[in-house]
Order: sequence, then structure tokens, then C-alpha cells
Amino acid sequence: VQLQASGGGLVQAGGSLRLSCAASTVIFSSYNMGWFRQAPGKEREFVATVSRNDGTTGYADSVKGRFTISRDNAKNTVYLQMNILKPEDTAVYYCAAGGRWPLISGRSYDYWGQGTLVTVSS
Repeated sequence: VQLQASGGGLVQAGGSLRLSCAASTVIFSSYNMGWFRQAPGKEREFVATVSRNDGTTGYADSVKGRFTISRDNAKNTVYLQMNILKPEDTAVYYCAAGGRWPLISGRSYDYWGQGTLVTVSS
């Protein structure tokens, strides 16, 4: 499975961006999908997830109410709508696909995209 993330860029604080992640697999619907991020000098952290079974979503507390994850199984794509962006959201964002739990753990994902850089200026 190959994952191609896109949509990153430079945005002012308070602005919005939508990230996309396209998967090269016909069984996309069988994977849990997640977004993680890694800021400079920090460890990778969980951002959001959407399950394969019923589309249940989960978010890190730091983005809850501002970010929305969604998936379109017909397009083999997962999205991350990011609103009210803050400078602390600056990071490389990675999408991931996997089949294990817990969904907030990076170890539950087997496939990772190349990352897309989001920079939020103050």
C-alpha cells in the first residue's frame, strides 16, 4: 500500500487547510486510517483517526473541535480538515493505514505516507 499525502503549506494563524491522503489499494475500506504529526525537535504524535468498520473518529485533545477527519472509500482517500490553525500546529503531517488497535498508537499502523509540511505563522 502506498500513501500519498498532499495539501500542506504556509497559512496564518486562524486559517484553514485541508490535507488529503490517497491510497494505492483497492481494499482501502479495510484499513483504519490515521493522521500523525511531528514538529521539529519533538516526537511524532497522534492527531486523528477514522476506523474501517463504522467510520468512528477520534482526536487528540489538542485538535478536538478544530480538526475533522473523514474518508471517502470510493476515492481511496482520507482527509484532514484543519480549522483555526495555531502556530503550535506547525509540523510534518503523516497519514497512515493499518488494521490493529489501539488507533491512537503509531504501532497499530503498517503503512505511512511521505508527510506534508504545515507551517502556521503567528
